[in-house]
Amino acid sequence: MALIVQKFGGTSVGSVERIKAVAEKVKGFRAKGHDIVVVVSAMSGETNRLIGLAEEIQSRPVASEYDTLVSTGEQVTIALLSMALQELECPAQSFTGWQLGMHTDRSHAKARITKIDEMPIRGALEQGKVAVVAGFQGITDDNRISTLGRGGSDTTAVAIAAALDADECQIYTDVDGVYTTDPRVVESARRMESITFEEMLELASLGSKVLQIRSVEFAGKYKVPLRVLHSFQEGPGTLITVEDHKPMESPVISGIAFNRDEAKLTLLGVPDVPGVAASILAPIGDANIEVDMVVQNVGENNTTDFTFTVHKNDYERACELLEQVKNDLKAREMRGDKDICKVSVVGVGMRSHAGVASTMFKTLAAESINIQMISTSEIKISVVVEEKYLELAVRALHAAFDLAVE
Repeated sequence: MALIVQKFGGTSVGSVERIKAVAEKVKGFRAKGHDIVVVVSAMSGETNRLIGLAEEIQSRPVASEYDTLVSTGEQVTIALLSMALQELECPAQSFTGWQLGMHTDRSHAKARITKIDEMPIRGALEQGKVAVVAGFQGITDDNRISTLGRGGSDTTAVAIAAALDADECQIYTDVDGVYTTDPRVVESARRMESITFEEMLELASLGSKVLQIRSVEFAGKYKVPLRVLHSFQEGPGTLITVEDHKPMESPVISGIAFNRDEAKLTLLGVPDVPGVAASILAPIGDANIEVDMVVQNVGENNTTDFTFTVHKNDYERACELLEQVKNDLKAREMRGDKDICKVSVVGVGMRSHAGVASTMFKTLAAESINIQMISTSEIKISVVVEEKYLELAVRALHAAFDLAVE
């Protein structure tokens, strides 16, 4: 008998029929003697509908009221799924974030979990019930509803699994696992049997939409066995685990990630003096804009060029701030470019194998793809290229590192 936390996303509960199908699946696990906690998202499209309603009232909705509104989508789902389970004679009890005791900080719309009171769930499990939990939401210390940001239901599920010391956290979605790259871009992409927390963290941060990055961080920190499965197809999925569990002859590169949501900004002719990078990036950080890649050129004539990337959604605001910085620093010019993308190769095998960078750069050069920026870590290499070359770059790299289906 195991304690399993299962999470079902918006497409998995996108209709009454699908909710009933999820109930059948959950009942099957419960019938095997397992204790089951189910975390659900809002029905597909519901959160966007609610956001649209908010924006019809306020162009920039008050954050706390925004959270109160969008959290209702999950409340609908937990009630419907609990009803569906009860209809199958499978006892169930629903929990909103505040009923569960999912405590967060006050950063509305992107709150972070501070603690979980697992006793309400344990109480339901001891009574033989399936606990059905609203993902994505919590409660602040001043008793306001908070939300964890897009994809926050994944984080809810992993956090609950960690709090309960669950045997496994299963993330059910519309794909049957984690692939070497997006199969819509490369048809021969291969589903991986397993991948390390480190690799999955890099893939999630680099644009892979299978799991939210914060959920992977949680899983890695608390050693929560995490498995990605298809909602309505049987199969082993992909196990996300520690490096020690990887096969001895695992590939050097595990996957190719890409992100279309990048924008590049450059300040030309800034003073080449200590502290200039802080002067440029401090206003960006103060505006809560995340900076990704950074490149500062070698100084010449006491000036240098400074380039960094941000999410496209933050591009306009970053341009406004950088224009002011340009004036303050008396820089020569500010340039922006939204027609870029980031392509990355990821793999723990890079630690013990040389030549990955040269293979990557040669492959892109053979396709006449110019590299604008480069960023590296122990287990990944990322490059910025023109967005029009994204699919060509991914296909070429996927072939170069022999990642296709065997």
